[in-house]
Amino acid sequence: MKVAVSYPPLGVERHPTLGQNRQFQWFHNPSFIYPMVPSCAATMLKEKGHEVLWNDAVAMRWTPDRFWSFINRERPGLIAMETKTPVVKLHWQIIKRLKAELPETTVVLFGDHVTALPGESMENSPVDFVLTGGDYDFLLVNLVDHLENGRQLEAGIWYREDGKPASTGLFTLNHDLNELPEIDRDLTMWKLYGEHLFKKKPHTYTMAGRDCWYARCTFCSWTTLYPKFRVRRSDAVLDEIGNLIERYGVKEIFDDTGTFPAGAWLDRFCNGMIDRGYSGKINISCNARVGAQDREGFEMMARAGFRLLKFGLESANQQTLDRLRKGTRVQEIIDSCGMAKKAGLTVHLTTMVGYPWETETDARRTLDLCKQLLNTGAADMLQATIVVPYPGTPLFEEADANGWLTTMDWDRYDMSGPVLETGIPAEKLGQLTQGLYSSFLTPRFIFRTMVSIRSADDLKFVAKAAKAVLGHLRDFALRGRKNAR
Repeated sequence: MKVAVSYPPLGVERHPTLGQNRQFQWFHNPSFIYPMVPSCAATMLKEKGHEVLWNDAVAMRWTPDRFWSFINRERPGLIAMETKTPVVKLHWQIIKRLKAELPETTVVLFGDHVTALPGESMENSPVDFVLTGGDYDFLLVNLVDHLENGRQLEAGIWYREDGKPASTGLFTLNHDLNELPEIDRDLTMWKLYGEHLFKKKPHTYTMAGRDCWYARCTFCSWTTLYPKFRVRRSDAVLDEIGNLIERYGVKEIFDDTGTFPAGAWLDRFCNGMIDRGYSGKINISCNARVGAQDREGFEMMARAGFRLLKFGLESANQQTLDRLRKGTRVQEIIDSCGMAKKAGLTVHLTTMVGYPWETETDARRTLDLCKQLLNTGAADMLQATIVVPYPGTPLFEEADANGWLTTMDWDRYDMSGPVLETGIPAEKLGQLTQGLYSSFLTPRFIFRTMVSIRSADDLKFVAKAAKAVLGHLRDFALRGRKNAR
């Protein structure tokens, strides 16, 4: 079967952060994360003898005309697309056109939104199948085998029976991640993907586990995909890194596991990086958890080649951290940042504003903590967003139960403005988010950044980071003006 794994274009002047993203925004200065699970699906299908088309028209920056010309020329037997809450309605329109122009093509949707609300897309579009849960690589292979050979469908797949939505039951996460092949990076156009977080080229992504071993935060949409954490063997991940070094000359990777494995697994991995000599050849960045490591743990990671850790700060208010079930204390945030920096690691913070229970004073407390960490050198970078409760998350259910939702129009769940009732006006939220990004612009932070430049890679990294910050300031300024009208 000819199978297209596709991200159809959704805009020209602005770009959706869709593939492999736990949160969604439109950006004018885009970067694209490597969609690892769809890449696994494409690789597995190719290995089974299918003709696979990797068609990330978003990352390739195709126009809609080019996409439709490609699809009508190739006429795939099946096209599979990842969707997310703010763009699901756009995907419904694309599916309607696909089924009108290519009625014999089977259309498949997957992602966190349709995992939470699978019947909705079946009712609002002529989509043929919806894959729920996060193992949509295994499920897509199963579905293609079903269509070609009559293999029984696995749990978690929605389909049509007598014209009505039906399903094979609740998805399970019983697949062994160690059975996954190493991603065919040439097939999946690996050079398309990268963020401003990378310092060296060439760079790429890995994914040691699915998805977060803590998996309790109420706002995270990927806890709906992966309520159970699984991890690949440390030696398998090390083998992949060795191949990336030898075959592609990769000098830096970002591992996009929701939270990088800790404990004995991390010990084995770090020792393997050192013993194999990889630590001197490649840098690693990853999502990390505040409080998961002590000083010795951070020092071990630094020796193993880790360069950057992404910490979820979320808020400087303990009440908010508790309501989000973060399981961390504000002081742990400060301590973890300080210990990681003393070990020589770069610290990247993520935070949000717009919680229904927070006042402007509370939000400014978060702003003040971010400024403190950046100005004192305990953190290096920051990513700020407006709180959006995605369907299926405990935060969405809490907001719905308490009457906090201002709209159920999914188009508006794109961080262009709040969708939760708060005591803070929408325009002010935009200004607060800009204020978080403006934390970079203090003389002390700028001076420390400039004196830290030691190489051409450092200079390029600082330039990319500055461009990203200015782009985010522009994005939120535009949103603020839009919401003020």
